[in-house]
Amino acid sequence: MANMMNVALSTQAAAAHWGEGALLSFNGDRADIHLGSVSQEKDALRAIQRAARRFESTGIKRVKLVGEGWDLERRFAFAQGFYAAKGVRELDVGQQSEADSCELDALIKASCWARDITNGCPEEIYPMSLAESALLLIRGLAGDLVTARITAGEALRESGHIGIWSVGRGSEREPVLLELDYNPTGDRHAPVVAALVGKGITFDSGGYSMKSSDNMLPMKSDMGGAAMVTGALALAISRGLNKRVKLILCCAENLVSGHAFKLGDILTYKNGISVEIQNTDAEGRLVLADGLMAASDSGATYILDAATLTGAAKMALGRDYNAVFALDETEQQRALAAAKAENEQAWALPLEPWHASQLTSAFAELGNVASAEGTAGATTAAAFLSRFVPNEGKGWVHLDLAAAYQKSGNELWATGAKGHGVRTIARWLQEVTA
Repeated sequence: MANMMNVALSTQAAAAHWGEGALLSFNGDRADIHLGSVSQEKDALRAIQRAARRFESTGIKRVKLVGEGWDLERRFAFAQGFYAAKGVRELDVGQQSEADSCELDALIKASCWARDITNGCPEEIYPMSLAESALLLIRGLAGDLVTARITAGEALRESGHIGIWSVGRGSEREPVLLELDYNPTGDRHAPVVAALVGKGITFDSGGYSMKSSDNMLPMKSDMGGAAMVTGALALAISRGLNKRVKLILCCAENLVSGHAFKLGDILTYKNGISVEIQNTDAEGRLVLADGLMAASDSGATYILDAATLTGAAKMALGRDYNAVFALDETEQQRALAAAKAENEQAWALPLEPWHASQLTSAFAELGNVASAEGTAGATTAAAFLSRFVPNEGKGWVHLDLAAAYQKSGNELWATGAKGHGVRTIARWLQEVTA
């Protein structure tokens, strides 16, 4: 096609005049990505994604993949790097099998949906619009196989969803709980095999424990967990998911007003656990507690929650790996294996039952943060969540999405959401419903 940059893969080194070890060389309307010095496939995928970032960031917006060596994973790696939050790009992925074409299309649609909605302006992506967008995406794939219930505003308090209601009550835009039921079995009494729970804080000021401007600026991304589990369900459906699954999104804006929840407030959840608010910026765990109890009430055998939950996870793992927590070692290993199978990166961090004892309060059963010296912030956040799942955590896994968002771009990723985790969750879901 005219006016497109043709991009090929080469196993040869670039000519010397392109520089020693050059990744790219150009000849008219053709560019070569040089993989000659790459010995492992995972390094080849990184090199291809790096090359795609260079094309996009230097203003090359129309690309066609040509020649030999392009398989499904390599095409997707290029698509990941060729993304940016603004502007229009055109990517022709070249000839491939029908099966690969369907899978690549599903991968790109799911990851781009998660990235686009996470990157959206917080004036447009607010609790109700997030819930409705997720419902539209899944209904667009599954139609009448999907039913849903949306609980919003004061109805949340009346229904006992005290965490979502409390966190969202400071905003003029009401908090929302979406409970979506995907049931392809045709049997309304079919068991719910798995439930996905996502943190949907569409903007996080920190509340009265207010963030600095620099730390608040990217907080439209605090609904990344909700975006990730929705994109993952979409991908799993596209791959043929045939078991009943619940999607539960806990959506709110954490803002300051005369109605906002305060330090020292005590929330009593439906399961009887009381929580003292010691930091209003530790709000994600408060809304997820409601979502996890809803997942438990569904009877789901397996529960996965995902959230951009703690800065501590980013401190531990950087922006390259998502953190995996579980009391059930089988589920932890299943999630790690899913990430590896899907060419995503995840790492296990410790969680034991006794970690919950580090969330102390003189006025309630739990504090919502641990403040004693020597405690691990990401682990104690996971420990808080563990108090709201059944069967002592059997069948439950928690993902702290440290790798979900880049505050500034790098050689692999554009600034903003990455969608890194969509594939892991989709594969985990396929495994537990197999």
